[in-house]
Amino acid sequence: MSNAESHKVRQQPFYQPQGNEVALYEAAYAARLPVMLKGPTGCGKSRFVEYMAWKLGKPLISVACNEDMTAADLVGRYLLDANGTRWQDGPLTLAARLGAICYLDEIVEARQDTLVVIHPLTDHRRTLPLDKKGEQVTAHPDFQLVISYNPGYQSLMKDLKQSTKQRFTAFQFDYPDAATETAIVAREADVTPALAARLIEVAQAGRRLKGHGLDEGISTRLIVYAATLIRQGIGEADACRMAMLRPITDDADVIDTLDHAIAAVFG
Repeated sequence: MSNAESHKVRQQPFYQPQGNEVALYEAAYAARLPVMLKGPTGCGKSRFVEYMAWKLGKPLISVACNEDMTAADLVGRYLLDANGTRWQDGPLTLAARLGAICYLDEIVEARQDTLVVIHPLTDHRRTLPLDKKGEQVTAHPDFQLVISYNPGYQSLMKDLKQSTKQRFTAFQFDYPDAATETAIVAREADVTPALAARLIEVAQAGRRLKGHGLDEGISTRLIVYAATLIRQGIGEADACRMAMLRPITDDADVIDTLDHAIAAVFG
């Protein structure tokens, strides 16, 4: 199996479109335009990229960005082995060589000096300089760069520079409407739509507190976790507290407010 084949998404991921984002992404990919996905935690950004890689039949190489990530972590480095030193491509270089979709998740977590390395891949050059190796990689015709981040957490210290943002086309993601989210939760957790709808009522109570005690709303992912716990035999209220309440806050007032919301929905 080739390297490209080993990075293919083998099974169709479940993704419920919320609008025309699939067609828009297909157009961006056809032109090999870089794509930026913006939206809250757990709203489906990563699943969307995985689904599109499957739909397009392209390899997908994902990187979870963090503040300790260096440029070498992305492009590659020399490693010592029994025969001396050898070069090992990083995920970005590998994707550029193979013609994969490279997905840099939560890119604002990476240091600004690290992000500069992506710039030549996002304009007409479509190249990646490997300074330590003395090589300039020309991206495979199928290569595409996709990044994501959560604008709710952006600050002066954690935001993308305009010189980076204006190299990308962009999608704005949000939590689905209630009917769509009900279908997603019911499918993902294998529960009834009625149960999924009640869990979403609790989640919406939490989302209304965003900016009023909560930095972020209760994600679709957490609702699926709660539904999964209920399917495992955990009581509804306990599952809500474990999966949807305790992970998002330590504030006693917010906990009390959401405990009341849980009691109102599930008794």
